[in-house]
Amino acid sequence: MALAAVPVSDVPSLDQVPENASLSLFSAPFSAGVMMNDGNDTASFKIPKFLVVGHRGHGMNVLQSSDKRMKAIKENSIVSFNSAAKYPIDYIEFDVQVTTDDCPVIFHDDFILSEDNGGIFEKRVTELCLSEFLSYGPQKEPGKMGKTLLRKTKDGKIVNWNVETDDSLCTLQEAFQQVEPSLGFNIELKFDDHVVYQQDYLVRVLQEILKVVFEHAKDRPILFSTFQPDAALLVRKLQSAYPVFFLTDGGTEIFHDVRRNSLEEAIKVCLEGSLQGIVSEVKGVFRNPGAVTKIKEAKLSLLTYGKLNNVSEAVYMQNLMGIEGVIVDFVQEITEAVSDMIMPPKADEDNEKLSEGNGKMEVKGKPEFSKRELFISFEAHS
Repeated sequence: MALAAVPVSDVPSLDQVPENASLSLFSAPFSAGVMMNDGNDTASFKIPKFLVVGHRGHGMNVLQSSDKRMKAIKENSIVSFNSAAKYPIDYIEFDVQVTTDDCPVIFHDDFILSEDNGGIFEKRVTELCLSEFLSYGPQKEPGKMGKTLLRKTKDGKIVNWNVETDDSLCTLQEAFQQVEPSLGFNIELKFDDHVVYQQDYLVRVLQEILKVVFEHAKDRPILFSTFQPDAALLVRKLQSAYPVFFLTDGGTEIFHDVRRNSLEEAIKVCLEGSLQGIVSEVKGVFRNPGAVTKIKEAKLSLLTYGKLNNVSEAVYMQNLMGIEGVIVDFVQEITEAVSDMIMPPKADEDNEKLSEGNGKMEVKGKPEFSKRELFISFEAHS
């Protein structure tokens, strides 16, 4: 089912909505690696360093995986976010949805699964009120047990959401209040791929999220991203303070909405809505490397996500390609690899390094791998 296009030209900006509009809508700092020219409402924007972003915090949970790192810490939780903050990362990425009583909460899946009296129940996150959403999983009150939290795997199996370090579900406001303030937030605006959203619903949901951001962000670097093309265009229309990136599978999966099916279509969406960048599945970039040049010519930034970003050689290759950052699950390993591979030139070597490398970063401990080895690694993680 195709997603309905939303005419954004008539949507009022958020700065016309709240009464306490002293929210610095057109001036926000990007001290942790993202900068935007506040005097230009188009995409005057740059990322001055190679970013490492923690996926759902310290990494996503894959409960059926034999790799203990994939089930070490509950994803999209305060514990996960602060665990990631212990490493030299720039941002954490997490998913935000809005409950029926208009509270932005952090949760990836469209549905919450639970067990009661031997039966399994499935409820859509956006059809829950806040109190019911928070009633699942570990509770904040000592000794209090919440409802069982289950998860459906990609092959359809339903398993207990068991991790080594568990944590309670949380709201967007709690993340702002309890997570290391210097850590940037990549807020993914989460919508169901199989639902056609009406304009008034999208506007309401985005406004609720933006209200929390403007009230609590302070100096924290923020960027928005979403797979929903209309939501991307709308959130750019509703505010001008923070950059908006369009998420895409880059052609690795096909959707009814053609805007989601290639990097070229993603470029069109960004140019149409004056978005600042693209976040692509890394396999989509490796299969279509020529798109990187097109993205740069369009003066857009490019980040990637995907399992291959947990392979240090693949991250190094992306830096050489001019990709500006990676979203990763193995935060410790990849931050260490990036630190070893990519370092700014020392002050006393600046002139020599800049002349030799055309101003590019010095590579320390350059990985030794052939094209065949990288291809084998790519196939193993596909």
